Amino acid sequence: MASETIIKDIYNFLISYPPFDLLAEEDLWALSEQVIIQYFEEGERIFSKGEAPLSTFFMVQKGSIDILDPGEAEALLDRCDEGDIFGVRATLGQDTYYADAVAAEESLLYAIPLQPFQQVLEKNPRASLFLASGFASGASILKGDASEPTEAVHNGYIKRFLENTRREDAPNLEIDTIKLDSSKKIVDCTPEHTIRQAAKIMKIFNVGSILVSNAQKHPLGIITDSDFRRKVVSEEAYMKEQAVTAIMSSPVATVKEGLTVGEVMLMMVRRRISHIVVTEDGSEKSLALGIISQRDILIAQGNNPAVLTKQIMKTRDVALLADFRQKAENLVSSYLQQDVGVPFISNIITEINDALIEQAIKISRERLSEEENLEMPDVPYCFLSLGSEGRREQLLRTDQDNALIYADPPEAQAEAVRTYFLKFTKHITDILIACGFVKCPADMMASNPDWCQPVSKWQNYFRQWIRVPDPKSIMNTNIFFDFRPIEGDFQLADDLKKFIFAEIEKNEIFLSFMAKSALQNPPPLSFFRSFIVERSGSHKNEFDIKARAMMPLTDAARVLVYDLRIATYGSTFQRLKEVAKAEPALASLTESAAMAYEILVKQRAIHGLRNKNSGRFINPDDFNKLERQTIRSTFKTIEKVQKMLETRYRLGYMG
Repeated sequence: MASETIIKDIYNFLISYPPFDLLAEEDLWALSEQVIIQYFEEGERIFSKGEAPLSTFFMVQKGSIDILDPGEAEALLDRCDEGDIFGVRATLGQDTYYADAVAAEESLLYAIPLQPFQQVLEKNPRASLFLASGFASGASILKGDASEPTEAVHNGYIKRFLENTRREDAPNLEIDTIKLDSSKKIVDCTPEHTIRQAAKIMKIFNVGSILVSNAQKHPLGIITDSDFRRKVVSEEAYMKEQAVTAIMSSPVATVKEGLTVGEVMLMMVRRRISHIVVTEDGSEKSLALGIISQRDILIAQGNNPAVLTKQIMKTRDVALLADFRQKAENLVSSYLQQDVGVPFISNIITEINDALIEQAIKISRERLSEEENLEMPDVPYCFLSLGSEGRREQLLRTDQDNALIYADPPEAQAEAVRTYFLKFTKHITDILIACGFVKCPADMMASNPDWCQPVSKWQNYFRQWIRVPDPKSIMNTNIFFDFRPIEGDFQLADDLKKFIFAEIEKNEIFLSFMAKSALQNPPPLSFFRSFIVERSGSHKNEFDIKARAMMPLTDAARVLVYDLRIATYGSTFQRLKEVAKAEPALASLTESAAMAYEILVKQRAIHGLRNKNSGRFINPDDFNKLERQTIRSTFKTIEKVQKMLETRYRLGYMG
């Protein structure tokens, strides 16, 4: 038995690294007592390929271990350094080793016996997440083990990783259902009641809303405190004698019982409402069971984005808009701390960003009318978001990317219309800058005359880019193919997407050029499995998570949805899911890619909030061991996706 001092040293080392930092204190002490310290000289072999597994697996305490393919060239497959574990999969699975493990220098290893470790895992299921983190794409963080798992196996592991790295005490907005309070009876009235009578009923029952129902108790409308304040003028007594139908909101938003907190919250945010009626079958043609209010969501969740959205839509003060957007960033931080799923967070923040952009548009229109006596021309238009906001992925404020499309006006009005829309978009982008969305360095903004154009000009742009896919054209399509309508006539955006599909149909070779562009950023690991970092400039020695890890997956998803003519305005997550539906043969790979992308987006947001920036450039030393291993595991997905593109579009023949 090792001395108490040695056991304490082992304990203090193990607790610094996953999965041991997830173990209960007494279990880690018990395991530490079983650990054997082994010394290996440089060049000494720990195990060899094809050998039966030992009864222990290993953790590097000091030094480094090379994982080698023992062929003629004895290729270096990986290098394990301090805190890395290796040999565990072969030991757990009782399978042979698939590589040699050799000391690259003098090394101290902790040999951890399998049986005590398995007993500890059974008592501490969250510790198994570390084992899962190496499977996002089949990449092995469990080094020197058996062959790679199947796609289905590693997808299952990473699902567990994403689902279970939540704080155990955190509310799960995507799973927890919103409960109706059975002690609260519905307070309702008939359409024949007067406004005065309805107000009296609300006062008697001390409620903030009243349902207007028919004889079958089906909901016809709803009246809230806010409706009384906004719609009933106290000086005009006759108003109070009118029927409640004069001020009720109708039709009501209805849902079935059993929706999650997140689903109800997202519905409130999107529809900008504060009450939802629960009915037997989820429609307004069935019995009303109860009312869910923003207050119920606040109680369930504590920080309601629906309230924030409504505040944004009410204000005309740009400084307040900036404050509200900061609150949204605080919301992101809160959700990340609770380990809420990234797709859910991005949906919520997108709705908040969209509300802010819509309000910036309203303010701009009003300012042009009041300050310059300019009225909006009678020409349909649509304001478009591009880039990460266009893909519904902008968790943190980055530089803004947007554009404006408008219907071709009569030739005599063309210049006047163009002048108005340029002033209009200048106001909008200035307001967004004031709200913390910095000016795009490449000026990809609607205030740039190049990107504030009529339909015919936009069609010419896309036609030229698709027919002559030189590097600049591909760069432009990578930006503008991610457009999403925010405000105005959405049909303009829908028609533009149909036009793009038709042009691609005529020029299929374009997809190959687009796919080739998606391979410009190879998997971002050096020969020795360290992160490739910037070599110079203000971000020297930092890892560009956007360009080197996220963009390859974003670019691949874009190629596939345009290839398959999927007309979604969704995120990279949604695009990959749609690809899986459209082409089942790609389903397993795109599922891996979607999960890998979620990990990357989350890490960028975490480090951006921590460092008060966009999170794009990260010092690799800032990653903890689990983050480092998890992110590295996603790089194998990037490699597989890029190989698929290379094969699918026959890029080997393009030179």
